[in-house]
Amino acid sequence: MHVDLLIIGAGPAGMAAALAAAPSGARIALLDDNPLPGGQIWRDGAQAHLPQAAKRYRERIAAQANIELLSATRVIAQAGPKALLVEDAEQGRVIHYHKLILCTGARELLLPFPGWTLPGVTGAGGLQALIKGGMPVNGERVLIAGSGPLLLASAATAQANGARVLRIAEQAAWPAVAAFTAQLPRWPSKLLQAFALAHPGYRANSHVLAALGSERLEAVRLQQGKKVLEIACERLACGFGLIPNSQLGQALGCRIEDNAIAVDAWQASSQADIYAAGECTGFGGSELALVEGAIAGHSAVGTREAAQRLWPQRRRWQSFADALQRAFALRPALKQLAAPDTLVCRCEDVAYASLCGHADWSSAKLGQRCGMGACQGRICGAASQVLFGWQPPAPRPPFSPARIETLLQLDRID
Repeated sequence: MHVDLLIIGAGPAGMAAALAAAPSGARIALLDDNPLPGGQIWRDGAQAHLPQAAKRYRERIAAQANIELLSATRVIAQAGPKALLVEDAEQGRVIHYHKLILCTGARELLLPFPGWTLPGVTGAGGLQALIKGGMPVNGERVLIAGSGPLLLASAATAQANGARVLRIAEQAAWPAVAAFTAQLPRWPSKLLQAFALAHPGYRANSHVLAALGSERLEAVRLQQGKKVLEIACERLACGFGLIPNSQLGQALGCRIEDNAIAVDAWQASSQADIYAAGECTGFGGSELALVEGAIAGHSAVGTREAAQRLWPQRRRWQSFADALQRAFALRPALKQLAAPDTLVCRCEDVAYASLCGHADWSSAKLGQRCGMGACQGRICGAASQVLFGWQPPAPRPPFSPARIETLLQLDRID
């Protein structure tokens, strides 16, 4: 397959990039590993309620004859200069491109604590995804903990589907939360959103200590200020913010700064003809992702004046992202949650104590098989970076599990 512009990720940034580039007449492929466009923030499912903006973007994408949507498709490997090997449910194939835009989004940061592997414990975003996918929570007692606005959004999704949200435990201190809230009038839509998501069970300066139970979750032990509480519940959703999905960019040689793909004013990476937009360049919410995607799309097809007209809008939403990062920065106490026998790598059953003697990620991987399971270090690698300061190396192909028939295509490439 040969295209002028290949966009990896069909979330807000990817869709905005495709629509910005479409009027140029370029042949565009928009690839995503989900069955429908929208990314994580606009995830569809049996119990999902898509916002009107998501529906409008989908309709506009479908109306463009020069945008080909490749859903349920994953990137497997680099297949030469300006070529990627990809795979869907039916086949593997090589896509050759002239320009590439990475809109690979972000994932939750999960930090280990005693009991975090019990059934009933998920990430905050993970709980949202499960509910949208059809998991019933009606009548269940839910506790949500961690950091950032995603906690409120997760609570709203759970409550809208019949769950009883008992507590939202935010690790940031009250002064930081109050200072952030005081700035929200600068972004009126965010102020309205905050009012809509407000919950009486919200507590700042509060974090999880342990999930309690034998066969599955029965209660959660919390540090709330100077008090320690135990709250009985059926579900705990715990996420400590988001981290960019920058692995593909790193594998393609893009410069990485603060775990994100580094870009210039045109959303161009350090590699020629590779752009990046959205949360793979740093977390900032859907509004920032949309404008960054549009700038990347315009830049990739050479309509730079249109891209430059969007710079003030990007600055506005970047200031929101900066305020968010300052207010919800993780406190050092969260690095001390894991006990010696707490699993850090759940796939390979590697405990915290087993990792303490290693100097870096490669040593832990060789000595303890940390990161060699199904998630390929996506969970434990990020946790280890917070706990030990280890910098993960660039991923090696295949980037995702693939069929032998797909991998054999690499041997046929001249």
